[in-house]
Amino acid sequence: MNKQKGIRRLLIANRGEIAVRIIRTCREMGIETTAVYSTVDRDCLHVKLADRAVCIGPAPSAQSYLNSNNIIMAALRTGCEAIHPGVGFLSENPGFARQVTEQGLIFIGPSAETIELLGDKVAARNTAKRFGLPVTPGSGGPVEGIAAARKAVAPLGFPVIIKAAAGGGGKGMRIVRSPETLEENLALASREALANFANGTVFIERYLENPRHVELQILADGRGSVAILGERDCSIQKNHQKLIEESPSPGVRGDMREKMIRGAAELFRELKYRGAGTIEFLVEGDAFYFMEVNTRIQVEHPVTEAVTGADIVREQLLCCTEGRMEIGPGTAEIRGWAMECRINALSPGRITRLEIPGGPGVRFDSFLYTGCKVPPNYDSMTGKLIVHGGTREGAIARMDRALSELTIEGIRTNQAQQRWIIRDPLFRSGSFGTSYYGEIAGEAERAEAERAEAEHAEAEHAP
Repeated sequence: MNKQKGIRRLLIANRGEIAVRIIRTCREMGIETTAVYSTVDRDCLHVKLADRAVCIGPAPSAQSYLNSNNIIMAALRTGCEAIHPGVGFLSENPGFARQVTEQGLIFIGPSAETIELLGDKVAARNTAKRFGLPVTPGSGGPVEGIAAARKAVAPLGFPVIIKAAAGGGGKGMRIVRSPETLEENLALASREALANFANGTVFIERYLENPRHVELQILADGRGSVAILGERDCSIQKNHQKLIEESPSPGVRGDMREKMIRGAAELFRELKYRGAGTIEFLVEGDAFYFMEVNTRIQVEHPVTEAVTGADIVREQLLCCTEGRMEIGPGTAEIRGWAMECRINALSPGRITRLEIPGGPGVRFDSFLYTGCKVPPNYDSMTGKLIVHGGTREGAIARMDRALSELTIEGIRTNQAQQRWIIRDPLFRSGSFGTSYYGEIAGEAERAEAERAEAEHAEAEHAP
């Protein structure tokens, strides 16, 4: 095991916005950075900002950002002492974490054994139950074959949801509403899980129709000290992909919050967890259920930074390289309200114009700059617009204003959809769950179509 220490050089095994985010904190900490990039990302912002950059392969992820051997070789060649996996790609891959440490490098995250335990959703559910966290009623273990699936469903009734034991992001997930479609969906979920995570294991849970999706941000030093940085509400989703996050959650009351915090703190303390992590719950009425643990920093971490004042990347680096936290253990004080809108590309292209909003309490995390290319090869998220206000109403007003100021030309984005949601009375009421987008999708899609049509007409009439 590596002796924990401060570091002077770090490789970031990721791209785009999260790589830019990590580089900026490293620069403030006096840590030199090595960026990695595929051939289509040669001119990406993270490559320009890093102290060094190494090409690790062609555009396909399997040959570049998922090529662990090339990444580790780049770290060793450039004298790095640690590797930060960012989000997605290899960030929750225990094999990669193990490879990193076997080469004498520090992995910025928990141990491979912890990732393995918590990355398997079946094992994670059983671990959570040991610490008194309620779990959604379900199969209690992997389901193999239609006979086992029918047996698991019998006490649950329909609808149920089939989930991949490994991975996430909506992959290997199928909702089943009748016995007639159970066998087909079981096979589809298993095949999709195998294709995406090299693991076809699935399990079954009761499907909650419209719960809230709530998560707690955790930091831990690997020695038993745990900090809880409040919760985030991630209920606004499209096809299981988050669109808007906020902190705190409008649907979590004090007693529920305390129970979540108590169980989460005990779990992470007992595991001697190291670094940043997130424990996710589904909330339905007065009940909440453990869903999973993400053993990495989350895309939506800036909303927590806004309400706590913490630099989560800095804390993560300190936890993993020095075994300490600056924020201190316990429950952090939450100040005001923060929101984040994910700005997704609906088409690839070159950015011809970029105007970023400003003013008090406004932040835009992105890899975009005028003249850069947005390739079609990777995740569609191009940036995150984050605002902070004294109240939820104030944060919504600030987000509406910031969205109106944000100008991105050269590609199509979901900006009109986000603005439509922010102005929707149901969203403003705070009384919504994960089915929200499905209920209003028609109006949101029309908003985007109207914006695209207006832009097309303007371009045709331009001199």
